[in-house]
Amino acid sequence: MPFFGLGLHVLVALYFAAHAVRTGQDRYWLMVLFAFPGLGSLVYALTIWLPQARHAPEVRAATKGVQRVLDPDRELRFAQEDFDTTPTTAHRVRLGDALLAKGRADEAAMHFEKAAVGVHADDPDIRVKLAEAWLACGRAREAREQLDDVIRKHPQYQSPRGHLAYARAVAAEGDRSKARDEFDTLTGYSGDLDVHAEYAATLAGWGDHAHAREVCEKALHRIKRMPAYQRRMYRDATSRMKKLLAETR
Repeated sequence: MPFFGLGLHVLVALYFAAHAVRTGQDRYWLMVLFAFPGLGSLVYALTIWLPQARHAPEVRAATKGVQRVLDPDRELRFAQEDFDTTPTTAHRVRLGDALLAKGRADEAAMHFEKAAVGVHADDPDIRVKLAEAWLACGRAREAREQLDDVIRKHPQYQSPRGHLAYARAVAAEGDRSKARDEFDTLTGYSGDLDVHAEYAATLAGWGDHAHAREVCEKALHRIKRMPAYQRRMYRDATSRMKKLLAETR
Protein backbone atom coordinates (compact mmCIF):
# COMPACT_ATOMS: atom_id res chain seq x y z
CA MET A 1 0.00 0.00 0.00
CA PRO A 2 2.77 2.55 0.82
CA PHE A 3 4.40 1.80 -2.53
CA PHE A 4 1.12 2.48 -4.34
CA GLY A 5 0.77 5.83 -2.54
CA LEU A 6 4.32 6.81 -3.46
CA GLY A 7 3.78 5.81 -7.08
CA LEU A 8 0.60 7.87 -7.35
CA HIS A 9 2.39 10.95 -5.99
CA VAL A 10 5.13 10.48 -8.56
CA LEU A 11 2.62 10.09 -11.40
CA VAL A 12 0.87 13.29 -10.35
CA ALA A 13 4.22 15.08 -10.13
CA LEU A 14 5.12 13.82 -13.63
CA TYR A 15 1.82 15.13 -14.99
CA PHE A 16 2.42 18.58 -13.50
CA ALA A 17 6.07 18.53 -14.64
CA ALA A 18 4.92 17.90 -18.21
CA HIS A 19 2.42 20.76 -17.83
CA ALA A 20 5.18 23.06 -16.51
CA VAL A 21 7.45 22.30 -19.48
CA ARG A 22 4.62 22.56 -22.04
CA THR A 23 3.41 25.93 -20.71
CA GLY A 24 6.87 27.45 -20.19
CA GLN A 25 6.85 27.67 -16.38
CA ASP A 26 10.03 28.45 -14.43
CA ARG A 27 12.29 25.41 -14.18
CA TYR A 28 12.45 25.56 -10.38
CA TRP A 29 8.96 24.01 -10.41
CA LEU A 30 10.53 20.75 -11.59
CA MET A 31 12.74 20.68 -8.52
CA VAL A 32 9.78 21.46 -6.25
CA LEU A 33 7.63 18.77 -7.86
CA PHE A 34 10.20 15.97 -7.57
CA ALA A 35 11.78 17.00 -4.29
CA PHE A 36 8.38 17.11 -2.59
CA PRO A 37 6.06 15.00 -4.81
CA GLY A 38 2.92 15.35 -2.71
CA LEU A 39 3.24 18.86 -1.30
CA GLY A 40 4.91 20.18 -4.45
CA SER A 41 2.09 18.89 -6.64
CA LEU A 42 -0.50 20.46 -4.35
CA VAL A 43 1.26 23.85 -4.42
CA TYR A 44 1.68 23.68 -8.22
CA ALA A 45 -1.98 22.74 -8.70
CA LEU A 46 -3.21 25.65 -6.56
CA THR A 47 -0.87 28.33 -7.93
CA ILE A 48 -0.40 27.37 -11.60
CA TRP A 49 -2.60 24.58 -12.90
CA LEU A 50 -6.04 25.49 -11.51
CA PRO A 51 -5.92 29.21 -12.45
CA GLN A 52 -4.90 28.29 -16.01
CA ALA A 53 -7.42 25.45 -16.30
CA ARG A 54 -10.24 27.73 -15.17
CA HIS A 55 -9.66 29.94 -18.23
CA ALA A 56 -9.11 27.12 -20.72
CA PRO A 57 -11.63 27.11 -23.61
CA GLU A 58 -12.75 23.57 -22.90
CA VAL A 59 -13.40 24.37 -19.22
CA ARG A 60 -15.32 27.55 -20.05
CA ALA A 61 -17.39 25.69 -22.65
CA ALA A 62 -18.13 22.86 -20.22
CA THR A 63 -19.09 25.30 -17.47
CA LYS A 64 -21.49 27.15 -19.74
CA GLY A 65 -22.96 23.87 -20.92
CA VAL A 66 -23.60 22.71 -17.36
CA GLN A 67 -25.17 26.07 -16.49
CA ARG A 68 -27.51 25.85 -19.50
CA VAL A 69 -28.66 22.37 -18.49
CA LEU A 70 -29.08 23.05 -14.77
CA ASP A 71 -30.49 26.56 -15.07
CA PRO A 72 -31.62 27.27 -18.67
CA ASP A 73 -33.23 30.60 -17.72
CA ARG A 74 -30.24 31.91 -15.78
CA GLU A 75 -29.09 34.51 -18.31
CA LEU A 76 -32.61 35.79 -18.97
CA ARG A 77 -33.31 36.05 -15.25
CA PHE A 78 -30.08 37.93 -14.52
CA ALA A 79 -30.54 40.19 -17.55
CA GLN A 80 -34.08 41.05 -16.46
CA GLU A 81 -32.94 41.75 -12.88
CA ASP A 82 -30.11 44.02 -14.06
CA PHE A 83 -32.43 45.94 -16.39
CA ASP A 84 -35.12 46.30 -13.72
CA THR A 85 -32.50 47.63 -11.30
CA THR A 86 -30.65 49.88 -13.74
CA PRO A 87 -32.44 50.36 -17.09
CA THR A 88 -29.40 51.42 -19.11
CA THR A 89 -29.05 50.85 -22.84
CA ALA A 90 -26.42 48.17 -22.24
CA HIS A 91 -28.74 46.30 -19.88
CA ARG A 92 -31.63 46.66 -22.35
CA VAL A 93 -29.51 45.19 -25.15
CA ARG A 94 -28.42 42.31 -22.92
CA LEU A 95 -32.06 41.62 -22.08
CA GLY A 96 -32.94 41.71 -25.77
CA ASP A 97 -30.20 39.15 -26.48
CA ALA A 98 -31.50 36.87 -23.73
CA LEU A 99 -35.09 37.14 -24.95
CA LEU A 100 -34.08 36.40 -28.54
CA ALA A 101 -32.10 33.34 -27.39
CA LYS A 102 -35.25 32.06 -25.68
CA GLY A 103 -37.35 32.50 -28.83
CA ARG A 104 -39.21 35.57 -27.61
CA ALA A 105 -38.42 37.58 -30.74
CA ASP A 106 -41.24 40.12 -30.48
CA GLU A 107 -40.14 41.20 -27.01
CA ALA A 108 -36.49 41.22 -28.07
CA ALA A 109 -37.29 43.43 -31.07
CA MET A 110 -39.13 45.87 -28.81
CA HIS A 111 -36.08 46.23 -26.58
CA PHE A 112 -33.68 46.64 -29.49
CA GLU A 113 -35.96 49.26 -31.05
CA LYS A 114 -35.97 51.23 -27.79
CA ALA A 115 -32.19 50.85 -27.48
CA ALA A 116 -31.56 52.23 -30.99
CA VAL A 117 -32.48 55.82 -30.12
CA GLY A 118 -30.62 59.01 -29.19
CA VAL A 119 -26.85 58.60 -29.23
CA HIS A 120 -27.35 54.89 -30.06
CA ALA A 121 -29.69 55.48 -32.99
CA ASP A 122 -26.96 54.65 -35.47
CA ASP A 123 -25.11 51.98 -33.48
CA PRO A 124 -24.39 49.20 -36.03
CA ASP A 125 -24.19 46.44 -33.41
CA ILE A 126 -27.62 47.24 -31.99
CA ARG A 127 -29.11 47.59 -35.46
CA VAL A 128 -27.74 44.16 -36.44
CA LYS A 129 -29.40 42.68 -33.35
CA LEU A 130 -32.64 44.43 -34.27
CA ALA A 131 -32.46 42.96 -37.78
CA GLU A 132 -31.99 39.48 -36.29
CA ALA A 133 -35.04 39.96 -34.10
CA TRP A 134 -37.10 41.17 -37.05
CA LEU A 135 -35.99 38.11 -39.04
CA ALA A 136 -37.17 35.87 -36.21
CA CYS A 137 -40.50 37.72 -36.31
CA GLY A 138 -40.86 37.07 -40.04
CA ARG A 139 -40.11 40.68 -41.01
CA ALA A 140 -37.42 39.88 -43.61
CA ARG A 141 -37.92 42.98 -45.74
CA GLU A 142 -37.48 45.32 -42.78
CA ALA A 143 -34.43 43.35 -41.64
CA ARG A 144 -32.77 43.66 -45.04
CA GLU A 145 -33.56 47.37 -45.26
CA GLN A 146 -32.08 47.85 -41.80
CA LEU A 147 -28.89 46.05 -42.79
CA ASP A 148 -28.65 47.83 -46.13
CA ASP A 149 -28.74 51.10 -44.21
CA VAL A 150 -25.98 49.88 -41.86
CA ILE A 151 -23.83 48.96 -44.87
CA ARG A 152 -24.48 52.34 -46.46
CA LYS A 153 -23.68 54.37 -43.34
CA HIS A 154 -20.83 52.21 -42.03
CA PRO A 155 -18.91 50.91 -45.07
CA GLN A 156 -15.94 49.83 -42.92
CA TYR A 157 -18.07 47.97 -40.39
CA GLN A 158 -17.42 44.22 -40.35
CA SER A 159 -19.62 41.70 -38.57
CA PRO A 160 -19.92 38.00 -39.47
CA ARG A 161 -23.09 37.99 -37.36
CA GLY A 162 -24.49 40.88 -39.38
CA HIS A 163 -23.40 39.21 -42.62
CA LEU A 164 -25.27 36.04 -41.66
CA ALA A 165 -28.39 38.05 -40.83
CA TYR A 166 -28.13 39.76 -44.22
CA ALA A 167 -27.76 36.46 -46.07
CA ARG A 168 -30.76 35.03 -44.21
CA ALA A 169 -32.83 38.15 -44.92
CA VAL A 170 -32.02 38.03 -48.63
CA ALA A 171 -32.88 34.33 -48.73
CA ALA A 172 -36.16 34.94 -46.88
CA GLU A 173 -37.09 37.56 -49.45
CA GLY A 174 -36.63 34.97 -52.21
CA ASP A 175 -33.53 36.44 -53.88
CA ARG A 176 -31.74 33.12 -54.23
CA SER A 177 -28.90 34.28 -56.46
CA LYS A 178 -27.96 37.09 -54.09
CA ALA A 179 -28.36 34.81 -51.07
CA ARG A 180 -26.00 32.23 -52.61
CA ASP A 181 -23.38 34.92 -53.20
CA GLU A 182 -23.67 36.15 -49.62
CA PHE A 183 -23.54 32.66 -48.09
CA ASP A 184 -20.61 31.60 -50.31
CA THR A 185 -18.64 34.68 -49.25
CA LEU A 186 -19.56 34.21 -45.60
CA THR A 187 -18.67 30.51 -45.42
CA GLY A 188 -15.43 31.32 -47.22
CA TYR A 189 -14.06 33.40 -44.35
CA SER A 190 -16.12 32.46 -41.29
CA GLY A 191 -14.90 29.69 -39.03
CA ASP A 192 -18.30 29.46 -37.35
CA LEU A 193 -19.75 26.15 -38.52
CA ASP A 194 -23.22 27.16 -37.38
CA VAL A 195 -23.08 29.39 -40.47
CA HIS A 196 -22.46 26.35 -42.65
CA ALA A 197 -25.39 24.54 -41.05
CA GLU A 198 -27.62 27.54 -41.80
CA TYR A 199 -26.46 27.64 -45.43
CA ALA A 200 -27.07 23.91 -45.86
CA ALA A 201 -30.56 24.24 -44.40
CA THR A 202 -31.30 27.12 -46.76
CA LEU A 203 -30.10 25.13 -49.78
CA ALA A 204 -32.16 22.12 -48.73
CA GLY A 205 -35.19 24.36 -48.39
CA TRP A 206 -34.70 25.40 -52.01
CA GLY A 207 -34.49 21.76 -53.09
CA ASP A 208 -30.76 21.98 -53.92
CA HIS A 209 -29.97 18.79 -52.03
CA ALA A 210 -26.67 18.06 -53.76
CA HIS A 211 -25.18 21.41 -52.79
CA ALA A 212 -26.64 21.12 -49.27
CA ARG A 213 -24.98 17.72 -48.80
CA GLU A 214 -21.67 19.10 -50.07
CA VAL A 215 -21.75 21.94 -47.52
CA CYS A 216 -22.65 19.51 -44.72
CA GLU A 217 -19.97 16.98 -45.59
CA LYS A 218 -17.21 19.58 -45.71
CA ALA A 219 -18.28 21.10 -42.40
CA LEU A 220 -18.63 17.73 -40.66
CA HIS A 221 -15.17 16.74 -41.90
CA ARG A 222 -13.76 19.88 -40.26
CA ILE A 223 -15.64 19.19 -37.04
CA LYS A 224 -14.16 15.67 -36.80
CA ARG A 225 -10.66 17.16 -36.79
CA MET A 226 -11.41 19.64 -33.98
CA PRO A 227 -10.49 19.20 -30.30
CA ALA A 228 -13.21 17.69 -28.12
CA TYR A 229 -14.26 21.00 -26.54
CA GLN A 230 -14.78 22.57 -29.99
CA ARG A 231 -16.80 19.58 -31.15
CA ARG A 232 -19.03 20.08 -28.11
CA MET A 233 -19.48 23.73 -29.08
CA TYR A 234 -20.83 22.64 -32.46
CA ARG A 235 -22.98 19.79 -31.14
CA ASP A 236 -26.21 21.42 -32.33
CA ALA A 237 -24.77 22.26 -35.75
CA THR A 238 -23.43 18.70 -36.08
CA SER A 239 -26.81 17.19 -35.21
CA ARG A 240 -28.57 19.56 -37.59
CA MET A 241 -26.27 18.69 -40.52
CA LYS A 242 -26.33 14.94 -39.89
CA LYS A 243 -30.12 15.03 -39.85
CA LEU A 244 -30.14 17.04 -43.08
CA LEU A 245 -27.79 14.50 -44.73
CA ALA A 246 -30.10 11.67 -43.74
CA GLU A 247 -33.15 13.50 -45.10
CA THR A 248 -31.60 14.41 -48.46
CA ARG A 249 -30.15 11.04 -49.44
